[in-house]
Order: sequence, then C-alpha cells, then structure tokens
Amino acid sequence: MDILQEIVVHKRIEVERFKQELSEQDLHRRVEAILDFSVPSMSRALAESASGIIAEFKRRSPSKGWIKEEGKAEEIPLSYQDNGATALSILTDEKYFGGKDEFIRTARHSGVQIPILYKNFIIDEYQLFQARLCGASAALLIAADLTRQECKSLLQTAHELGLEVLLEMHGEEELEYAELEPDMCGINNRNLGSFITDVNNSYRLAELLPRDAVKVSESGISNPTTVRELREAGFRGFLIGETFMKTPDPGKALCDFIAAI
Repeated sequence: MDILQEIVVHKRIEVERFKQELSEQDLHRRVEAILDFSVPSMSRALAESASGIIAEFKRRSPSKGWIKEEGKAEEIPLSYQDNGATALSILTDEKYFGGKDEFIRTARHSGVQIPILYKNFIIDEYQLFQARLCGASAALLIAADLTRQECKSLLQTAHELGLEVLLEMHGEEELEYAELEPDMCGINNRNLGSFITDVNNSYRLAELLPRDAVKVSESGISNPTTVRELREAGFRGFLIGETFMKTPDPGKALCDFIAAI
C-alpha cells in the first residue's frame, strides 16, 4: 500500500472506534444544538483577501516526522490570525499528523475568529459532524479517497451542517469532481501516494478548473514569488504549513512572508 491507502485503512478503523465512544445519535444531537451559531465563510474570505494565505497548524507529517512537536494550539493559530492569515488549516489526524479535533476547539477558545479548515481524511459523514462540533468553518474532501458519489453525498451533508468544502484534486483524472460545485477547488502539489511535491501541478491544472471556482493551491509553497505567480494563474488561496511551522516563530514567519508578497 502507498501512504494514502494506509491512512484510509486506518481511518475506517478509527471512525468505527469513535462511533463506539460517542454514538452517531449522540453526536448528531450535540451538533444540532449549535447549528444556530454560524461559522465564518472560508471561500468568501479567500475571494476578498489580498494575500489568501491559509496558514496551517501542522505538527507532524508521515514523510518528515515531527516538525514542531511542542507546537501549542492555544498559541500558534492565534498568532497566525494576529499576523495576517486569511484562514487557518488545522490537522486533526492524530496517528500520522499529530493532530486532534481538540486543537480547533482550543484555537477558537484562544480567540481565533477567522475561518478554520478541518484537515483530515474524511471518508464518513460522522467526521463532518465532528468538524462542525469542534468549530470548523470548512472541511477537506480528497477526491483520491472517495468515489464521485461518496463525494457528492459528503458535500451535501457538509452544506446541511453549515460547513463549506475544500475539494482536493491532484491529477486530471480527478478534475471531473469539480463538477460537483464545491465551495473551493484545491490542487494538491503533493502526491498523496508518494508524498513527492511539485508546485507546477497547480499551474498545469489551473486552466482546466471552472473559471469561477475559488481555487486553492496546496503544499510545497515556500516562496512569496510563487504566491504572486499563482495569483496571476487564477488562484485565491494558498495553503502553507511547513514553511512556517519549521521556524522558531511561525506567526512572525507568516508576517514576513505576507510582507514579501
């Protein structure tokens, strides 16, 4: 198995364990109690932003191990907000990325008000309820994880919960998923099977996406010049994690990056 297949196999086991710990009925009841409270729109924030930076709180990766094991959810996300991030992405997968749903909840309690992306490998609607419960604004759906019908169903459930969807695609064979009209179309520059990164993937696929889509380039972005060039290619969102997280002060690194744009 490649890394993505391994993660998805584990995720199916993990979700079933979650359902044993908190039943679907109880989870639904908790989410229904907060549906009157809206969350900020990520797609609108990106469309209106001059920088479009989605700063990611990412402590670990399967390919590189720990990036910032000591990183605190009550500090770094708020620092990102204070230093100009348009939105945040917070990893919630624990086994492979060292994340937790609690990190989003903690970030919100620390004062984060900008949109937050629930970054995980979503293969079951249960996870969308988890995303809404912890305070996310949007959820990531990965085309490589899902059939088109599964993706369509999850997209509908997300919208019923008041969540937006960033639909991630990697190759031309997945671009048909954009016809499902997600709130944002993401192009991942990292192959999730091999974890090889090539930012040219975004340039190559940009013109094949719907013209009016809110386009997001993900992974492998480490240079402000690349952001300027991607904006010219039609992108409005730029998901950046390791470039900031590997520094002593991720918030300051973000501030300096935006100034250079």
